[in-house]
Amino acid sequence: MTNMENILEVKNLKKNFATQKAVDNVSFDISRGSVFGMLGPNGAGKTTLLRMITGIFYPDDGTILFEGKKFDPLNDIVRIGYMPEERGLYKKMKIGEQALYLARLKGLSKSEAMDKIRYWFERMEMQSWWNKKVQDLSKGMSQKLQFVTTILHEPSLVILDEPFSGLDPVNANLIKDEIFNLAKKGSTIIFSTHRMEQVEEICDHIILINKGEKILDGSVKRVKQDFKENLFQVGFERKPDTLPDNTVFETVGTRGEHFVLKIREGYKPHDVLQYLIAQSHEVISFNEMLPSLNDIFIKLVEGTPLARQFQYIEKA
Repeated sequence: MTNMENILEVKNLKKNFATQKAVDNVSFDISRGSVFGMLGPNGAGKTTLLRMITGIFYPDDGTILFEGKKFDPLNDIVRIGYMPEERGLYKKMKIGEQALYLARLKGLSKSEAMDKIRYWFERMEMQSWWNKKVQDLSKGMSQKLQFVTTILHEPSLVILDEPFSGLDPVNANLIKDEIFNLAKKGSTIIFSTHRMEQVEEICDHIILINKGEKILDGSVKRVKQDFKENLFQVGFERKPDTLPDNTVFETVGTRGEHFVLKIREGYKPHDVLQYLIAQSHEVISFNEMLPSLNDIFIKLVEGTPLARQFQYIEKA
């Protein structure tokens, strides 16, 4: 049964190339107006998934539902904006003419296209680029142009494959702000990357792909809570040389002037504070350390617990 709150429903997708399983029985749903992160290392199968969602590849098995109906690439593609990792720009064509050409392909009239191009070129500080050729642009400038041509026709679903590649921090923040603005206006964003630290503040929901399989699916907040390891960072008015072994917590290392503690099973954070205060320590900070998405991926793929990062810091 279709959930109309979802703009996209992917069910049991499979795609093989020769003997390689590029995508192996992957399913997920994407809510309307959300920013959805598709994460995983290079070669995990993310781009193959995106190419099936945009109709470039046909799945060997499984179904894709777009806006409540079976995905029809010929008719539905005009409501999708896709920015591929391999940029699809004509190198010898002038930028203004190229933006106009691509907008017309998406169904905009010439006057509509010109209005939107002028708006976005000004917004992205590209006004002086009109007569430049793509071959004369830096990688970052090409990235901004590709982003603009992806969203000119105001698609309901925007798919961005490694959108920050080649961008300096200023332009990366510019595009990140526009991603937020598009979501606020009702667009749904699929953001695919192998740089997991980039999605911590951008995405509402994530899936993690590895070797063609989905190994994680959930909201960013829920995932971080599910994988926390009861680690806390504690700061003192006067830092002690060591903290003695005890039944309440284990000292797993230090981080700067702070100790990193792991609460033992059966105990709560207030038990740690009570113990430290009873030992006459003056605690000035006490913060839970939630894992990053990168930490979680390493744990899932390599079996490396977050606490291991701190075990030998004191000896270093």
